[in-house]
Amino acid sequence: MSAPVKINRLDSTQTDFAQQLDHLLAWEAVSDTAVNQTVADILHQVKTRGDDALLEFTAKFDRQTVADFSELEMSRVRLQQALDGLPEAQRTALEQACERVRRYHEKQVQDSWHYTEADGTLLGQQVTPMDRVGIYVPGGKASYPSSVLMNAIPAKVAGVVEIIMVVPTPNGEVNELVLAAACLAGVDRVFTIGGAQAVAALAYGTESVPKVDKIVGPGNIYVATAKRMVFGAVGIDMIAGPSEILVVCDGKTDPDWIAMDLFSQAEHDEDAQPILVSWDAAFLEQVEQSIQKLLPTMEREAIIRVSMAERAALIQVQDLAEAIVVTNRIAPEHLELSVENPLEVSSQIRHAGAIFMGRYTAEALGDYCAGPNHVLPTSGTARFSSPLGVYDFQKRSSLIMCSAEGASEMGKIASVLARGESLTAHARSAEYRIKPE
Repeated sequence: MSAPVKINRLDSTQTDFAQQLDHLLAWEAVSDTAVNQTVADILHQVKTRGDDALLEFTAKFDRQTVADFSELEMSRVRLQQALDGLPEAQRTALEQACERVRRYHEKQVQDSWHYTEADGTLLGQQVTPMDRVGIYVPGGKASYPSSVLMNAIPAKVAGVVEIIMVVPTPNGEVNELVLAAACLAGVDRVFTIGGAQAVAALAYGTESVPKVDKIVGPGNIYVATAKRMVFGAVGIDMIAGPSEILVVCDGKTDPDWIAMDLFSQAEHDEDAQPILVSWDAAFLEQVEQSIQKLLPTMEREAIIRVSMAERAALIQVQDLAEAIVVTNRIAPEHLELSVENPLEVSSQIRHAGAIFMGRYTAEALGDYCAGPNHVLPTSGTARFSSPLGVYDFQKRSSLIMCSAEGASEMGKIASVLARGESLTAHARSAEYRIKPE
């Protein structure tokens, strides 16, 4: 029989509660010197040597040697074959998820707008999609078709002209579900390359891989480090930390449900952070009993056990109001409000990536098929960041067209301010348009 897992217990009435909470939440995505040096070298090699460097790194890291780079690109026909070859249940589920995600993101599309002032001056904003976007998808035994949908569909809805996907196939292992998702989501080109070298190829371009405007998608520490290093040459979505879930419960939900909701994030990796907040002390005990009971039944027990022991917490607060304060302090990636009147409570949540309301709304539904994007801010960055969306693939240009009268009146204002900054060319440029009295 498996030994019980010891889970952190915090109580908001303790004098050092704030310090304990800070310690619990502390996590730094720090690449060590060796990782930084390795990634910097890979980026330089790909930037200067193009396809040749990609072929060498693919042979070295993915143990896949090809005679010609063209063998590392999947055709649209191959993607369609992957979709057509899926078992009926898998294809139906993938199609339904795709449709739900697309329908949700269509609501996010921003349109251009302008207005005309009384003197005839036109002001506005022109919204345009990016030309080309790169999507990184983990490969090999890992199967993340949901990641393909969540990254590609909003780009497609935004009107991105070309979507390039990179996915490693270590030892030639190809994941048919990932390719099928790429087909459904409208990915234009797929290259079977991965790691920092794939990020470099997307950022700088090679003879075969086109340079993109933005790179999105999850990856390991080498991928994350590469994304950080190429930022500026291209845009990136975010540097994501471990997955998180915070459940606020009033004690009236089945404790087995809550325990499994915590496991749903803990099984991602050992650094994932599951937290339960409640003002019902007896319920916290019940959930802990459920955790001990259910843990031995989990396929990924070893991973969940480490996450629960090292990063999980059961936090007792005094009431719902204090639970809300703690939630806003944590700014979780995923927040479950397993309480009465969750919509009312949600209006008091200022910082959260996604809010799952009610006892029946498992966070797992959001990972796959609810519709909203599952690419969310982690490690407290929900204080200033938002979920990935259509807006991340659109650019905004300001529109300004002055009438003669408008240029004359604004020129007077600009002249005064420009001379106040000692920028006389600015002032004189504006003054040329001022009508003589």
